[in-house]
Amino acid sequence: MAIEIPRELLPVDGRFGCGPSKVRPAQVEALASVGTSLLGTSHRQAPVKNLVGSVRERLATLFRLPDGYEILLGNGGSTAFWDAAAFGLIERRSQNLVFGEFGGKFAKAAGAPWLEAPDVRKAEPGSLTDAEVVDGIDVYAWPHNETSTGVAAPVRRVVADGALTVIDATSAAGGIDFDVTQADVYYFAPQKNFGSDGGLWLAAVSPSAIERIERIAASDRYIPEFLSLKNVVDNSRLDQTLNTPALSTLHLLDSQLEWMLDSGGLSWASARTAESSGLLYDWALASEVATPFVADAAHRSPVVATIDFDESVDAAAIAKTLRANGIVDTEPYRKLGRNQLRIATFVSIEPDDVRQLIRSIEHVLAHQG
Repeated sequence: MAIEIPRELLPVDGRFGCGPSKVRPAQVEALASVGTSLLGTSHRQAPVKNLVGSVRERLATLFRLPDGYEILLGNGGSTAFWDAAAFGLIERRSQNLVFGEFGGKFAKAAGAPWLEAPDVRKAEPGSLTDAEVVDGIDVYAWPHNETSTGVAAPVRRVVADGALTVIDATSAAGGIDFDVTQADVYYFAPQKNFGSDGGLWLAAVSPSAIERIERIAASDRYIPEFLSLKNVVDNSRLDQTLNTPALSTLHLLDSQLEWMLDSGGLSWASARTAESSGLLYDWALASEVATPFVADAAHRSPVVATIDFDESVDAAAIAKTLRANGIVDTEPYRKLGRNQLRIATFVSIEPDDVRQLIRSIEHVLAHQG
């Protein structure tokens, strides 16, 4: 017989997914209000260009960009950026830290035939590895947060002559505070903390990164137009993209940025995700059947909590029961293959809903056969 969770234990909003994440109703309402004046209009005219300009300005404020840093945006998601980086950012060879699925994908892109084989430093899932200065490396790259495992890494510049520090921030951006001057490229797609959709990538970039992009573009290296970072630089400065941007994505992002800045900016957002994830980690540590997957507390993500369960508990059955009761997307990363729940604690997710989620999990545990 299916377990029915009492209504008083359920979250107000049951979306806890780590892929496309919770979009706040206020964002949807704001998008609907411009449906006939913005959607379906030219991306070379003022309404869309003003929207792009607003996104760039608000991101610069949120990240506390110093003079010389710029916000870039390009068509496609993080996957497109990895290929663009192989064409237009890595000069000869990269060092890639891999402690989950997505760091590994960038490492694969960095193995392009016109580059030297990347120096790949792998860690077991749930743990972290560190960058090491190596002669001939001109890009050091790793994720700020590994969505597949729930491991967070510090954003700390690798001090090596002429090298760039490049950070994949897709699931961290807007949810974990950091010092942007410690990175040369801090790039992300906006469908996590920013509560938006896919179709775009954005990045905060340093003057050194701009110089590298322009130098490679001026060389004889073949670079496809769609993957040209020089095109991205030139178009971003005009508040536009090479091809028509995803307008709904931009508008949802802009609404979220307005909300975050009005609420207190990146320090507020970081404290909010830390509160939500801390509830889950504290619960797991106190539980007799659960434990945080990431053993080192310093490496536990504040935006993606991975919780392992004892073999006496079927985590997949818990996730299935939660889904039947309207609490969705708590399943583990499909390629990790662990008996665990993976729970997003992005900025849009209310800490009180996380408290209710824990009560719902406890109810399911108490009533499993």
